[in-house]
Amino acid sequence: MLEEGKECGDVVTQLSAVRSSVDRIMGVIVAENLKQCLENPSANEEEQEAMIEKAIQLVVKK
Repeated sequence: MLEEGKECGDVVTQLSAVRSSVDRIMGVIVAENLKQCLENPSANEEEQEAMIEKAIQLVVKK
């Protein structure tokens, strides 16, 4: 867009849309991971808790 001489505001709008899309897909991936952890729990309770905590931290670490 920059090479095409597009307005700065248009470029920023597109970058914002890309960021939003990446954030959304990250949420979907983490949610699926968390779902798998809950549906197929580890036999080791400490390991299970660590996996869930890691998924939570991925979500809140923005």
